[in-house]
Amino acid sequence: MSSILETIEIETKPDPQIAVIWLHGLGADGNDFVPVLNVMDFTRVPGIRFVFPHAPKRPITINGGMVMRGWYDITDMSIATRQDTQGVKESAELLNRLIEQQIAAGIDNKKIFLAGFSQGGAIALYTGLTTDHHVAGIIALSTYVPLADRVEIKNHPEIFYAHGEYDPVIPLELAKKSHDWLLSHNIIPAWHQYRFQHEVSMEEIAELNQWLISRIHDIENK
Repeated sequence: MSSILETIEIETKPDPQIAVIWLHGLGADGNDFVPVLNVMDFTRVPGIRFVFPHAPKRPITINGGMVMRGWYDITDMSIATRQDTQGVKESAELLNRLIEQQIAAGIDNKKIFLAGFSQGGAIALYTGLTTDHHVAGIIALSTYVPLADRVEIKNHPEIFYAHGEYDPVIPLELAKKSHDWLLSHNIIPAWHQYRFQHEVSMEEIAELNQWLISRIHDIENK
């Protein structure tokens, strides 16, 4: 598997000092969350570089082996018990390479956020907790902590954790278990629960926007 992912990069202002690496869900690509930036406001913070990578293409067992973009394989709906350990770790390494690219471009690792939806959120959580690069925070949307029984926690980042009450793909119960698991490791996410399914909403994006601005202000004022 290539160590370099193709990405879409959008900068809110010249010479950005903050980076957000945002991972899409299964079957989508890096374009999926680009439109979200059109409804977010970053006028009160320094420039941000948003990096939207395209996941590698791989056969997905639950979809009849169809090849599509995915961060790891899913064999069946028991996503918390039959997990693709190799796929998760490979994608975490790919995300680490993207972090290193941003550091090489002059952005401090403490000003890099990891974000993701569904599968992408799982990789953002796993990587953010285990990376040698202490990141600024994690944005976890409609997701869970993968390989929780095998995670070697190196970081205790700030986390914006959002989930839909009626999610049929990643049940709310699984998200709450991940939330409780984080609490048991002295990581206290900003938990947001919404009355929707496996999706995002304007209310969620507005609260995410406020959280990200607040977190950036905290970083800048240190």
